Amino acid sequence: MSHVAFRERGEDLRLEADYVVVGSGAGGAAAAVTLARSGAEVAIIEAGAWRDPEDYPSSTYGAMRDLFDDWGTQLARGRALWPIVQARTVGGTTVINSAICVRTPGDIFAQWQRERGIEGLAERVWAHQDTLERELRVEEVPEPARGNSNRLAMLGASRAGYDSHWIRRYVAGCEGTGQCLQGCKKTRKQSTNLNYVPEVLARGGHVVSSAPVKRVAIEGRRAIGVRGRFEHPRTKAWGADFFVRARRAVVVAASVTHSPALLERSGVRSPALGKYFRAHPGTGVFGIYDEPVDTNTGATQGWASTAFRADPGLKLETLSIPFEMVASRLSGGGARLIERLREYRHLCMWCHAVRAESVGTVRNGLFDKPVVRYGLDREDMLRFRQGMILLAKTHFAAGAKKILPGIHGMPYELGPDQVSLLEDAPLDPRAYIAILSHLFGGCVMGTDPRDAVTDARGRVHGYDGLVVADASVIPSNLGVNPQHTIMALAMAFAEDLASE
Repeated sequence: MSHVAFRERGEDLRLEADYVVVGSGAGGAAAAVTLARSGAEVAIIEAGAWRDPEDYPSSTYGAMRDLFDDWGTQLARGRALWPIVQARTVGGTTVINSAICVRTPGDIFAQWQRERGIEGLAERVWAHQDTLERELRVEEVPEPARGNSNRLAMLGASRAGYDSHWIRRYVAGCEGTGQCLQGCKKTRKQSTNLNYVPEVLARGGHVVSSAPVKRVAIEGRRAIGVRGRFEHPRTKAWGADFFVRARRAVVVAASVTHSPALLERSGVRSPALGKYFRAHPGTGVFGIYDEPVDTNTGATQGWASTAFRADPGLKLETLSIPFEMVASRLSGGGARLIERLREYRHLCMWCHAVRAESVGTVRNGLFDKPVVRYGLDREDMLRFRQGMILLAKTHFAAGAKKILPGIHGMPYELGPDQVSLLEDAPLDPRAYIAILSHLFGGCVMGTDPRDAVTDARGRVHGYDGLVVADASVIPSNLGVNPQHTIMALAMAFAEDLASE
């Protein structure tokens, strides 16, 4: 076993393993541990640094510096520029997300069979999800950790007349410290750097960190390893070169944005490469209450509703963000902003994620940075606006005295008798403070190589020893949080590799 961190120039690394896995997040770690359990020697190559929980930052600034991909500056380019939230650290985005666990809906497998010819995955994915729930100690947010924001959301949904639930998460005994986005220092969140990655090491594997992969090495039509150069986690200075040879196969799990770009740089030819990018665009609505809510206590995300997943295509969730991020979302500056921040203890934010049908592309760009082009069509913007109306009504049903819609061109705050104003809110995406989370596509799977990068086992069409095992293979918008699906698919793909 070995962990190799940053190396200075002149200290080039040469390593060999049965399987090389690019990425240590949900897909990469799940694939790597499955291969290691089969008795194989596995090398995980991770662009980010290894950080132990005691070294996680407490501030938003520190999290963006140490844990986020490129300081969180990656944007989807369309009519609006919307941020893409991803991590760059050992454990990937599992370190900074809220660890939400949702089983893959059955209608998704029916859709994949109908549209992509993919069969036989449902029972296998669900079986692996059973294993994941047991090993990663999935639990419903416990009552002491729910916090006022989550409890108010449950009350508001009940009064508004729709179904909702406490979220199930990969968390063991959540203490409700509200630090999910900065990494859980309490080690309650079961991010993959705490379990599956160490298990790979314990089984004789390797982890190479601070090591962005530049390209997959391909001889003829076979992947034989990966090449790259170490990058210092603080200074970003380039270090030594590395080449890690794969005796059996290379598994790419670098994320929806980085996996297509990596394959493109590596010379992989596929008509579908970089296409069919999808996401859950979303935004939040603040509610302000008479009594203190103290959104900084309680689970970061503890409540959700999938009642609108099919129609109009929305998922609703609570989301507690750090004080600095709250300040960044409130309009105004100077004394006006300080005055508005006096209400901090009385506000909470609930958000929606749109099950968008719009599609975009991912391409390799300048300096090997992925370029995402994506925008919402009119139908998706109508869903987006409808989600904001639902959140506003839920806040008022829970007893909010006013809401902050955060929409350019509309009043800063609205009262209970002004919700109808949202029905005329602009459909221009530039009017909203939004992000893209839950990414899909770019290396989509399917039986037809003209319309898919991989087959139903993650194997890249036309190549040997090259598998993709992350959300980039997912060919549709799930309408639910994808981590559980990503990990189960990666386990299924790795299981197939190990059996060959």
